[in-house]
Amino acid sequence: MAKIQDVARAAGVSTATVSRVLSAPERVAEPTRARVMAAVEALGYAPNVAAKSLRTFRTEKILVTVPDISNPFFSQVIRGVEEAASAAGYSVLLGDTRHEEAREAQYAEMLRRREADGLIFLGHRLPDVLADMVRANGPKTPIVNGCEFSPELGVPSAHIDNGRAAEEAMEHLYALGHQRIGVVTGPLASPLSRDRLAGVQAAAARRGRWALSIEQGDFSIASGLEKTLALLDAEPRPTAVFCFSDEMAMGALEAFRRRGLKCPADVSLVGFDDIRYAPYLDPPLTTVSQPKEAIGHEVVRLLLDVLADRVETIRHVTLAHRLVVRGSTAPPPA
Repeated sequence: MAKIQDVARAAGVSTATVSRVLSAPERVAEPTRARVMAAVEALGYAPNVAAKSLRTFRTEKILVTVPDISNPFFSQVIRGVEEAASAAGYSVLLGDTRHEEAREAQYAEMLRRREADGLIFLGHRLPDVLADMVRANGPKTPIVNGCEFSPELGVPSAHIDNGRAAEEAMEHLYALGHQRIGVVTGPLASPLSRDRLAGVQAAAARRGRWALSIEQGDFSIASGLEKTLALLDAEPRPTAVFCFSDEMAMGALEAFRRRGLKCPADVSLVGFDDIRYAPYLDPPLTTVSQPKEAIGHEVVRLLLDVLADRVETIRHVTLAHRLVVRGSTAPPPA
């Protein structure tokens, strides 16, 4: 493997000049720059990025961990992260934790070892090693949370008002005349799921006597199917189902089919997230739309502010959501 000294000898310049050509080419005269680059190409020289990071204490990499990389919701958030990070000159390292604490801890060690300049995590847990860093460094810790909202973690975050969004979804169903509503939540270990459930319960409490049935899912299509079947087999059967993710709503549609029910003629359905498949389901899905790519942009901005030492306090950014009404909701059957 060619070394920088080999390039310098071939180009007839110093190693400092080679380094300058590669890091700040505008500072080197064009003939010299051309000579150095010709030598680089001829020798197949590649700069030692790891050595550079040791000198500058910066890797120019951001680590992003996601609880479930197969979930299309997260893919759109990651796209926003990649766009914002790339525009700022950072590469993105992606880790799929699969909701497993051991995997979360493995990626946490990467940040502790300075294999990345900062961490964006899209789950709700902070491994012990990172919690220790937050306690030691406070707002200066290069860790940002996306999608969830847990003030007690002590890190900046970008998210929507999940409680209010769930209330709006319920109010939409109540306004259509539904009095028996089934709800499929996400895992209640997640603050996001708890906030949505609190919104559901707040809306239901204003209706007093009206029935509310609740099943706990895990955001997957399979759990949407299983839990919706449980709701449909109970008495009284709900006339509407609200799922805390669009993937679970896809499972709910299959549950309707298995029970011979038509949506929305027999039972209405509301999802959450507005993934890119939602408008193309049969029927098109009424859902809460999250600004997924904007969340990705915002978590990067928050992290860059920390890395540039521009923060004194922890910031929590709440982005706008909207209820998108499509063909899966209608008044209940007479």
